[in-house]
Amino acid sequence: MQRVLIASLTLAFVVGAIALSGGEQKQKTENGDLQLSVEERNPWTNLRLNDDPATFHFAIVSDRTGGHRARIFSEAVDRLNLMQPSFVVSVGDLIEGYTKDQAQLAKEWKEFQTYVHRLQMPFFYVPGNHDVANLVEAKEWQERFGRRYYHFVYRNVLFLLLNSDDPAEDEAKGKIGKEQLEFIQKALSDNPKVNWTMVFMHKPLWSQEKIETTGWLDVEKALQGRPYTVFVGHVHRYQKFVRQGRNYYQLATTGGGSKVRGVPYGEFDHIVWVTMKKEGPTLANILLDGIYPEDLKVRFSNEEGVNVYNRKPVYPARGQVLFNGAPVPSAWVSLYAVSKDMDPKKLPPRVADAMVDSDGTVVFSTYGAYDGVPAGEYIVTVALNTPRFDETMGKPGPNKLPEKYAAPKTSDLRVEVKAGQANVFSLNLTP
Repeated sequence: MQRVLIASLTLAFVVGAIALSGGEQKQKTENGDLQLSVEERNPWTNLRLNDDPATFHFAIVSDRTGGHRARIFSEAVDRLNLMQPSFVVSVGDLIEGYTKDQAQLAKEWKEFQTYVHRLQMPFFYVPGNHDVANLVEAKEWQERFGRRYYHFVYRNVLFLLLNSDDPAEDEAKGKIGKEQLEFIQKALSDNPKVNWTMVFMHKPLWSQEKIETTGWLDVEKALQGRPYTVFVGHVHRYQKFVRQGRNYYQLATTGGGSKVRGVPYGEFDHIVWVTMKKEGPTLANILLDGIYPEDLKVRFSNEEGVNVYNRKPVYPARGQVLFNGAPVPSAWVSLYAVSKDMDPKKLPPRVADAMVDSDGTVVFSTYGAYDGVPAGEYIVTVALNTPRFDETMGKPGPNKLPEKYAAPKTSDLRVEVKAGQANVFSLNLTP
């Protein structure tokens, strides 16, 4: 005889006792949304719905500025409306800034707010160095948004939104000031039993040369003993760090200046989709060019990018890098411009770079992904740092190649990029 089960399930689907009566099997649950018949064989894996009432979703956007590109951030807003998070958090650098011209600041903030006001959910601001580059900008922020650091609690999760240029970048480069530290300590002491703490700021202060002057070690001390996660931007390159046994994430860009060479370089436009569960956050990095509406038609945006001046023509440049005749995958190759009036005491300007592929090939980029190199003579440096950046401080790991190739002053590698042609180089490194 076929057994029929009428199952009532909540979004959490908490299964109670199972009782057998008159050949009918019944599962007792808290409330009912899902109803279905259960037979001896069933076309599903289980009925433990992954929808706990305590679970929620929010999104994070990274740097928009620092040489922002046209139509990226504004289209990200449309994509966020498709994804429908509970809210959106930034990690700063929202306007180009770096000016004391109040009319220009007003124009840039008006443009930015035009985009975020289209969001169908709240947007939480965090200041970046472009937003509070000087005291004029800091005052503009104060007049528009009030606090430069604040906190809130949602579903037993504490959100700390901080200012890593306190009070403004030209007053203290990369710093959590005394008053802000006291605010952080109080917010933490007032919320000792939250399930998790999420920290957002712009600069990865733990990567600065004199970390002891930034106030960040005091913040970490205050965070000890509780589960937490940190999100920053600023560098325009994605990297995961681990400090105090906790995950810190340096995000890539959401329109900010980047060569956008893809995941291997950590250079991409994305949003971070956070699923907050009782046991902690689950992160998904969603690239913007992978989110489309149901009709696959992307709404056109009139967001303009930064006008870039004085860019030189570039010409295709690629090659192969070998050490003792073998490829050196993941080695980093940089080109430094050589000029007749070059000051030997100063480091020559780095113009282009590339990462070595598995077969030893490199394709150089100057302004954008694999666009080539301006004509001229160059010193070539090659280093294979493993890891490229460590997970604690973001410093380069040990170099596996001879050190003479790592610095322009000691490297004897030279190439010439010629105009009007494809340039192919062969770089053979020896011990």
